[in-house]
Amino acid sequence: MKPAIVQTVHGVTLAGGGPFGRRDLAFCLRRAPVTVAADGGADQLLRLGVMPEAVIGDFDSLSAAAREKIPQARQHLMPEQATTDFDKALRSISSPLILALGFAGARLDHGLAAMNTLVMRGAQRCILVGPQDVAFAAPARLELALAAGDPLSLFPMARVSGRSAGLEWPITGIDFAPDGAIGTSNRVVARKVVLEFDAPGMLVILPRRRLDAAIRALSAAV
Repeated sequence: MKPAIVQTVHGVTLAGGGPFGRRDLAFCLRRAPVTVAADGGADQLLRLGVMPEAVIGDFDSLSAAAREKIPQARQHLMPEQATTDFDKALRSISSPLILALGFAGARLDHGLAAMNTLVMRGAQRCILVGPQDVAFAAPARLELALAAGDPLSLFPMARVSGRSAGLEWPITGIDFAPDGAIGTSNRVVARKVVLEFDAPGMLVILPRRRLDAAIRALSAAV
């Protein structure tokens, strides 16, 4: 197995080519200070005055101007077209936390592809940061410190069942599937929410203001 292109003990902010602003970037960098770009995400970073530590992708959306500004040693071309740039980047990063910014909120197909990659790369602690929400692949067991009244959505990307504590509508006994039962718009009723799943494939979606709670929960999950 090839060593990861980016290896760090710090969190990584992975920038995609979708829309995000200076405040969004600062929000992520406070928690994940190493910047990496997936293809055209480098243009977004440069526009905000940030030079990425690495650019990973097939470079079909990276501008010529960005390629001139970024040192060659930081450009990592992966020309194959079978996977997305998000997937190429995730499998090339070794980090305790990845915050993926600029992969949601633009094109619907790109957003769906990012959700698919979250599940396929579920072993990595990666959180998709959108304009209003954050999403991540659920581990087998998860404990979240939240506040009563917080919305919490579960969206299955595969057939999966599980159990819960601390939700207004418990999930025990529900067979989730992308073409069947889903768990959107549930609500937190206790300070601690416990989720357990019998198989991989579930996405957890929380308000963006609960990003730190998601980071702590994923860091503690086995």
